[in-house]
Amino acid sequence: MNVRQFAAVSLSAAILFGGSFTSASAKGGADEKGYKETYGTSQITRQDMKDMINQHGDDKFTVPSFDASTIKNVESATKTDENGNKILMDVWDTWPLQNADGTVAEYKGYQIVFGLAGDPKKPNDTFIYMFYKKAGDDSIDAWKNAGRVFDDEDKNKANDKYLKGQVEEWSGSALFTDDGEIRLFYTNRGDFDESKELFGRQTLTTAQVNVSEKGDKDLQVDGIEDHKSIFNGGDGKTYENVEKAFEDRNFNNNHTFRDPHYIEDKGHKYLVFEANTGTEYGYSGEDNLYNRAYYGKSMKFFRDELKNLQNSPKKETAELANGAMGIIEINDDYTFKKEKKPLLVSNTVTDEIERPNIFKKDGKFYLFTSTRGSKMTIDGIDDEDIYMLGYVSNSLDGPFKPMNKTGIVLHQDLDPNDITWTYAHYVIPQEESDKFVVTSYMTNRGYFADHKSTFAPSFLLDIKNKKSSVVKDGTLEQGQITYDGQ
Repeated sequence: MNVRQFAAVSLSAAILFGGSFTSASAKGGADEKGYKETYGTSQITRQDMKDMINQHGDDKFTVPSFDASTIKNVESATKTDENGNKILMDVWDTWPLQNADGTVAEYKGYQIVFGLAGDPKKPNDTFIYMFYKKAGDDSIDAWKNAGRVFDDEDKNKANDKYLKGQVEEWSGSALFTDDGEIRLFYTNRGDFDESKELFGRQTLTTAQVNVSEKGDKDLQVDGIEDHKSIFNGGDGKTYENVEKAFEDRNFNNNHTFRDPHYIEDKGHKYLVFEANTGTEYGYSGEDNLYNRAYYGKSMKFFRDELKNLQNSPKKETAELANGAMGIIEINDDYTFKKEKKPLLVSNTVTDEIERPNIFKKDGKFYLFTSTRGSKMTIDGIDDEDIYMLGYVSNSLDGPFKPMNKTGIVLHQDLDPNDITWTYAHYVIPQEESDKFVVTSYMTNRGYFADHKSTFAPSFLLDIKNKKSSVVKDGTLEQGQITYDGQ
């Protein structure tokens, strides 16, 4: 622990315990009392993640298994390369066009999903495409491809300094407004070039997508307007910005600022997004390890876990881990209004709690996030563990309590070389059913010659307050986003 970090820990401990504080290095760690500071946020604790291991294998939380022989590519996901060759693309993270309450919207009798797609041989070929089908036809073959949402020159036409540096388009959400417009929120990812002090800046971005019907069977994208940046971390006090993340050029630090998800509450508009905690909300560093709020309620667990971390190869990763579900309020014109404190943090556990998905149902707010064991620092969780975690609150501001006691909603432990491997699970509330539809993508990019990343079979989820369970025999079609109860 350096002098600055030790001073911060000592001060916090002295304030909280009314006495002196002795460092772990001086006392061997086992007798360490640490300090406790929540910063007013809800935590994904190490105790919860440890307890979650005991829930592995429970059918209520296990992603259904799928018959690999039935899995199809998204055959409409094609593009032509610079040499005129037709390419069948990978399709991975997708999100539907939704009403403000989270239910699936219909546009002139069509259902629309936006998704990331690209050349399987080019990992950086990552752009947003629009797929659509007639409502009621749930076959994967029904999905048509309207092409890329943005033209290559759209980023320059906006006269926006962050958009001009965009090299990829990452995940987000899509709102069907009361005015009948399609409002897309996504992540602008900038270039990474250390020589130019460019570190892959991620910026929450929006545009209105203009769509029209062509004939009686097709939709087309008619360009975009009101294309603009919204927010990318501000001064770094609430959410880590890219300058702070890489000020010491430590590229082991996994900086995240992406996946904006739209939600309304009491007449106000918000974006919830993946981020990392800023300097005033439990920033990364060795003093992170001494904050009991990140461990759980038991002093014994804290002492034992801290001692283990001190001698663990995961120690540095745990020090840096400061994942967060962030939230900002936006104006009616979709510009930035103000920061709010993080809804949920994962300090010492992981840097990545991805693809936030939040909606209000029966008076409660449900917040879901996808995360990978390969990014975690918990003994007993390995690289093949995939999760969707869930949290519930009576208020958008929290506190958010873990579902199923630990936060587990979905778990998969599968070899990534299996074509039925899934990720980016997304819960969609339904208008005509008390069941919830879960979508995801299947098959890792570039792993197979014939199998592309594709829409995974959807499946049904029961949710009742803090409890959830996968519906037995509830598997649906690949890419299905609505369920009418039949």
